[in-house]
Amino acid sequence: MAARAFWQGQLRLALVSIPVEVYPATRSGAAIAFHQIHEPTGKRIRYEKTAPGVGPVDREDIIKGYEISKGNYVLLEDEEIESVKIESRKTLELVQFVGADEIDVLYYEKPYFVVPADDLAEDAYIVLRQALRQTRTVGIGQLSVRGREQLVSLKPCGRGLIMEVLRYADEVQRAQKWFSEIPARDADPELLDLAASLIEKKTAKFVPDKFHDRYVDALHALIEKKVKAKGKKIVEDPDADAAPQGGNVIDLMAALKKSLGSDSAKPKSKAKASAKDDDEDKPAPKRRAPARKRA
Repeated sequence: MAARAFWQGQLRLALVSIPVEVYPATRSGAAIAFHQIHEPTGKRIRYEKTAPGVGPVDREDIIKGYEISKGNYVLLEDEEIESVKIESRKTLELVQFVGADEIDVLYYEKPYFVVPADDLAEDAYIVLRQALRQTRTVGIGQLSVRGREQLVSLKPCGRGLIMEVLRYADEVQRAQKWFSEIPARDADPELLDLAASLIEKKTAKFVPDKFHDRYVDALHALIEKKVKAKGKKIVEDPDADAAPQGGNVIDLMAALKKSLGSDSAKPKSKAKASAKDDDEDKPAPKRRAPARKRA
């Protein structure tokens, strides 16, 4: 079954319009959803709409309300809400271009693939893709879809283009609120060198397939065991594979040095090798005679 486009329309740059289709670039396939079950009967729990002092209410008597103060609401009819929805337009106009590294990571929300709608759109699509790559910029525009307007960015990705939905400014908290009390002083140079060496030692190409949600994997395994056990209770030991916990006080210097020396697969540095050779040239320390036992 062919994927359904999230949006179809014209990508406009000045007087140039490019027919495109937009598809979700992510999927929520990893999460496991649970339902609440009434154990004696095995029936799924359902929820009724209720009002305090009234009890269950009919769906047609329910209306939307916006709380303006504690317990006070402005009531809004569905027709009133529909009347202010933004008309879905079939054009995404790139109104501004910014440096590719100017948008803070906090603003990025969700990515989408943007592809040319037909063969005729390919030439203009390729020109835009290459122009963005050459200038190292990101296009900015607003997309009207499903009654609301979303701020989006457009950037090259391989042979194609990626559109990312951005958060608006009032949706993002300022980092200063959380980081202002953290000291601005520089780190100890020796500790910094050790940390940098550890980072360099563990630097490698990012391979997403190497990482899994271990909790989800464990849940899948537990469900399989439960099916094979025909519903009998299975309790996993949470401490079975737990790493040993250290004390509250950490010697940062010792921990960094230990981390650097823990990977035996890595070749030793010339400095360490020469130090070892020097040690081998030294005469072995004399062994002390064993103590005599008293009669």
